[in-house]
Amino acid sequence: MKILVTGGLGFIGSHTVVELQNEGYEVIVVDNLSNTSLSVLDGIQNITGKVPAFEKLDLREKEKVQDFFKRHHDISGVIHFAASKAVGESVENPLLYYENNINALVYVLQELQQKPEANFIFSSSCTVYGQAETMPITENASIQTAMSPYGNTKQIGEEIITDTAKVTNINAILLRYFNPIGSHPSAEIGELPIGVPQNLVPFITQTGYGLRKELAVYGDDYPTPDGTAIRDYIHVVDLAKAHVIALQRLLNKRNTAKVETFNLGTGTGSSVLEVIHTFEKVSGKKLPYKIVGRREGDITSAYANTDKANDVLGWKAQSTLEEAMASAWKWEQKIRS
Repeated sequence: MKILVTGGLGFIGSHTVVELQNEGYEVIVVDNLSNTSLSVLDGIQNITGKVPAFEKLDLREKEKVQDFFKRHHDISGVIHFAASKAVGESVENPLLYYENNINALVYVLQELQQKPEANFIFSSSCTVYGQAETMPITENASIQTAMSPYGNTKQIGEEIITDTAKVTNINAILLRYFNPIGSHPSAEIGELPIGVPQNLVPFITQTGYGLRKELAVYGDDYPTPDGTAIRDYIHVVDLAKAHVIALQRLLNKRNTAKVETFNLGTGTGSSVLEVIHTFEKVSGKKLPYKIVGRREGDITSAYANTDKANDVLGWKAQSTLEEAMASAWKWEQKIRS
């Protein structure tokens, strides 16, 4: 079966391509390379022994999306990662996020709705919950007003998919994931941010390696045990495997609704300081950091109730925070050597 992975050379996308190829799927990747590099293809080949088909494509270009689907009419499923993903950047440049995250989604769905049958996995986010009222967060938690344009694009994206699935042959699974970190244990692929990292862990590993002077911790006055924000950090390989399981659920017609939703996390919250101290433990390095003011768009706490994914998908995160941080550090050292 041929599976399209949009944004397939990105952090989560590339790890999912590996898991798909390991399961025997024929993968075609599209990516505009805005936040990644073609070298990721080499890493995928080194792990799986196979290079996925690749096309450089910006999904905001509607005519090119139409042309792509005309040439690839035999796609059995789509896993849609392609999107801008930084909370802080989205606050500063909201229109970039609305164009990239919404237009691209609409153009892909417009092509899929013409097919007699389509299976669609959406890369969503726990940001749709905003600051949830209770922890851990279940899939039934109310969708709060988005704290950032990025979070809003994921809310809107889910609504677009749900509305479209009602009146088309598209079946979809929305995967709301928490905070992906780490890298493949081979250190052949990992998180490869261009410029200054927008996410915590690559900033930690770059600081540990000496590329950054110090890490900024945004706020130590949150109502948490150590005053820093709490998130659910999930190893990217665990996350990638969940995408394959969700896709198989649709391909095998085991879904019980046109659109299903699953939280993907570990079920455990860790504070920013806990992540820093875990890095120090696995790396043997003291990490320089300073406390600065809170960052607009950030919430206090978010960690998942994963019972639904555990029970319905038969998936459970396996890796610990230590293992994830150790893999991230191994990757950082590999790409700097």
